[in-house]
Amino acid sequence: MPTAFALLGPTASGKSALAATLAAEFPLEIVSVDSAQVYRGLDIGTAKPSAAERARVPHHLVDIAEPTERYSAARFRADAIRACEAIFARGRIPLLVGGAMLYYRALAFGLDALPAADAALRAEIAAEAAQKGWPVLHAELARADPDTAARIAPWDRQRIQRALEVLRTTGVPVSRLRTGRPVPPPFALAAFALVPADRPALHRRIAERLDAMLAAGLVEELRELRRHHRLDPALPSMRAVGYRQAWRFLEGEIGFEELRVQAIAATRQLARRQLAWLRALPGLESAERLRAALSRA
Repeated sequence: MPTAFALLGPTASGKSALAATLAAEFPLEIVSVDSAQVYRGLDIGTAKPSAAERARVPHHLVDIAEPTERYSAARFRADAIRACEAIFARGRIPLLVGGAMLYYRALAFGLDALPAADAALRAEIAAEAAQKGWPVLHAELARADPDTAARIAPWDRQRIQRALEVLRTTGVPVSRLRTGRPVPPPFALAAFALVPADRPALHRRIAERLDAMLAAGLVEELRELRRHHRLDPALPSMRAVGYRQAWRFLEGEIGFEELRVQAIAATRQLARRQLAWLRALPGLESAERLRAALSRA
């Protein structure tokens, strides 16, 4: 059975740079595991690989959805399996690179039998949250499904919304619908983590990268996206870190300095969540061992 390799890690940890170095040594093609790079036009704020980088090394699952779409973990799993199988057919090695841990878990372990998204119900839940606040809805979830609520932070609106959506659609808590039986992909998968040991250094890189994105025109990029697409702040593409804060700036809700402060804080929170996901993943090896593993492939 062929093996696909995964390089996972928190945002700004250096995954892309390491992947590019490895691709110069091995016959790799990169499969993005990034929930925002899938969207066309979200370039600056997602640190999307440039055209030159993609010319040097094939990248997959980048620019495959419109920013008005709702790309899902289920769609990612299907797309990633298809991309990896095509790479194997070319006699090359897939390297999955990114920090969207929910997407990676969907690929590695499969998805539970949960109902499809209901746009009307999601809008209803979002309207409730706007009135009451997400912590109140989290408390509602905790009363009905304490096991699921215990795994979700009170401010994690996307996961609270989904858990309540499932509960209200089926009448059954998410924790009872999850089978817990892994459904692996049709190939072996070896995962490696790039985890910075120096947390203050990671925080500095997060701030420096955000400043570089702002200098490169992140706000202007979002302004152009809003001109050409029917976007709203509840769309997954617009909930991406950086774009969410830039949206508020363009709406006049916050100033430029507050945009920067909020985006840095949100990116740090994202990194903490990603690290927590990584700690919970079984069979994860250090990125230091990836080169040796590729040499044996």
